[in-house]
Amino acid sequence: MHMADALISPAVGIAMWGATAGVASYSLKKLNIEADEKKLPLMGVLGAFVFAAQMINFAIPGTGSSGHLGGGLLLAALLGPYAAFLTLAVVLFIQALFFADGGLLAFGCNVFNLGFYTCFIAYPLYKRLIRRTNIWLASIIAAVVGLQLGAFSVVVQTLLSGKVELPFTTFTLFMQPVHLAIGIVEGMATAAVVSFVMKTKPELSTPANTPTNRLIGTLGLLALLIGGIFSSVASSKPDGLEWSILRTAGTEELHTTTALHHALERLQQSLALLPDYNLRSGGASIGWLDVGTSVSGIIGVFIVAIAMLVPYIMKKWRKEA
Repeated sequence: MHMADALISPAVGIAMWGATAGVASYSLKKLNIEADEKKLPLMGVLGAFVFAAQMINFAIPGTGSSGHLGGGLLLAALLGPYAAFLTLAVVLFIQALFFADGGLLAFGCNVFNLGFYTCFIAYPLYKRLIRRTNIWLASIIAAVVGLQLGAFSVVVQTLLSGKVELPFTTFTLFMQPVHLAIGIVEGMATAAVVSFVMKTKPELSTPANTPTNRLIGTLGLLALLIGGIFSSVASSKPDGLEWSILRTAGTEELHTTTALHHALERLQQSLALLPDYNLRSGGASIGWLDVGTSVSGIIGVFIVAIAMLVPYIMKKWRKEA
C-alpha cells in the first residue's frame, strides 16, 4: 500500500502528514530512549529486515496480482508499538526518498495506513488473542484486521481527494478482498519470524527486553540475503493497490494534477538513487539474479540500519566524550 502522490489531493496529503507527525511525536514521548537504549540496534536490524521483506512480492493465485509484507505487526510484536511505528516510518521515508517507492506527498498516508493500524489497533488485538489461542491464529487475525483497516483507509483518502476515477464502492470491492489474502500471508510470516526469535531469545516475547548480538547478526544476515538475493525472484505482477486501481480505473497510474504534485515528483526523481529498486542506467542480470534489484536491496538494508542506529552511535560518542 505504498500510495503514489497522484492518488491524493494536497489537502489530504498535508492533513495526513500532520496526523502522522502527531503519532510519531507521541511515540517519541512514550518511548523511553534511555531505558530502551540497548534495543536501538534491534530497531535498526528489524527495520532493515522489513525493508528487505517488502521487496519480495508474492503472487496471489487466481487474481493476477501480488502482495508484500507491511511489517508493522511484526515490528510491534518484537519492539512494542511506539518503537515499531517510528521504525516503519523510517523505512517508508527511505523507500520514498531513495527508491521513489511511495510518494512524498503521500508519505503521511503511507505511514498511517501501514503503521498506525497495525501498531496501535492490530497489535493490542494480537496481545489479547495470543493469551487465548496460539501465535499463528493471533498473528493471522491481527494482520488481517490491520491490513483491512489500512486498505479501507486508502479508499477513504482517495474519496476525500476527489478521485472520480476510483468510485468508492468499486474501489472498495477490489481493495478489501485482495488485501485479505495479503493479510493472511502477512500473519503467517509474522508468526514464523516471532516464533524463530522466541526460540532464539525467549524473553524477547516481551518487547521491553533487549536482544543478543547473535540474534542481531542473524537478522542482519537474513536482511542482506533477502534484499540482495531473494528479491530477484519477486513476482512482477502488480501489487494489491496497483491491481485494484487497474481493475477500477483501467490504468495502474493516475495523472498528477497540481503544481505541488509536479514539484514533488521532480524532487523525488532527482533524489532517488535507485528508482523502482533498479539502476538508473537500466537493468542487468546474471542468470536469474537481477543486478539492479540486488544492489538496491543491499544498499537499502544498510541505509535503513544506519539511519536507525544514528541515535545509538551519537549517544555512545557523547558518553565517551
